[in-house]
Amino acid sequence: MRKVILRNRRKIAPFNEPARELSVLAKPLWLHQRDTLARYTTEEREVDSLSEIQGDREETLVYRDNLFFDGVFIDEFIHRARASGKACQVAFALDDPAIAGRAVYLQRGIRQQGNYYVADLWYYPYGIEPVVRPLVVNTEPREVGFYHVPTHMSNQYGDLVYDLPTKPFLSVEHWVHVLHANIDFGIFAIGARFEQQAERDLGLNLKLLWRGMLERKQVLTSSALVKVGKNCSIDPTAVIQGPAFIGGNVWIGPDVVLGNCYIGNNVTIDLGCQLMLSVVGDGSFLPFRASLYRSVLMENCMVAQNSCLQMCVVGRGSFVGAGNTFTDFNLVDKPIRSHFGGKLEDTGMTALGGAIGHNVRLGAGLVIFPARMIDSDVILFASPERRVVDRNVLWEDSDHLRLRDGAKLHPRLYPRD
Repeated sequence: MRKVILRNRRKIAPFNEPARELSVLAKPLWLHQRDTLARYTTEEREVDSLSEIQGDREETLVYRDNLFFDGVFIDEFIHRARASGKACQVAFALDDPAIAGRAVYLQRGIRQQGNYYVADLWYYPYGIEPVVRPLVVNTEPREVGFYHVPTHMSNQYGDLVYDLPTKPFLSVEHWVHVLHANIDFGIFAIGARFEQQAERDLGLNLKLLWRGMLERKQVLTSSALVKVGKNCSIDPTAVIQGPAFIGGNVWIGPDVVLGNCYIGNNVTIDLGCQLMLSVVGDGSFLPFRASLYRSVLMENCMVAQNSCLQMCVVGRGSFVGAGNTFTDFNLVDKPIRSHFGGKLEDTGMTALGGAIGHNVRLGAGLVIFPARMIDSDVILFASPERRVVDRNVLWEDSDHLRLRDGAKLHPRLYPRD
């Protein structure tokens, strides 16, 4: 089958790169798409519009390059589309909790059309056709959450609940979607899918139990659920619970606690670090007592001691100094909003951290308010005038520009324009 990729050149703040270049589960989105579709497609072409595609009668899959989907989702879409023998466009029910509750905020790619949401993913059995029919895919969300939260922290009668899609799909148009693709629609959804399978499959439960007994480990810490690459060093005092994925040449030090995480290659996580539901990109370094909760580090990042990141995204090559705190809960009873399309829009989230662009340097002791963005190539250090970051920080606000020859000290690698 031929695949045709529609380019989306819009840059996403604060990274100042198109979505296809941003990391999802420790690899660029374009590579994630290619790997997911590898067994279906034999030919690839990138275009700016469908009008560039030749009119030959060839089985064709068309998608926009800012879409996130995984193998389970695409398997169902292609299988059902082929079975229909008709030209199809992906669609979702208006009451699908995962789409309506998370995916439709801060974006325009998933839009309502009649009685459905539709997005830019098409299947054509005999080449491009002008008429397509919606093919409704159920994301099969699974309700999970942290229950019995105080009522002032939730609008759901004390229950903070997440509807995690077991067949995830997103249009990545904002940094919040990068967070969703990695966490709620990524590693968290993988865990939800595993729980769903375990409830249905007695054989799987017996296999997990046998593996745990054989290795003398609790089931969640056994090799059935914790996948470890080659040449890794894991201290025996570290606690790792799955589902978790650890790449090659990874060092995990004493007293590390790691739960339901995705760790890339050549990563060091040292003494006393705590990570939960987080993704750490290749070459990153957490020296000691750093904490990540539902956060994403892209490649070659460093988070120093006593820094706490909650529901945050950090761009590649960035440094977060010691003792930085990213707050994630609005103390006033207002929805958390973020800039999109030149205005503030609701994020659809009760709690949300911040976003740091690529090649950023943060000094020690900063406090960053929820949903704030720090532009790529910024240097920021705590001072009497700015210890609390209560608004977005652009490159023009960078502290290095106030220094002599500042432009030479820290080059701008990721301009907005």
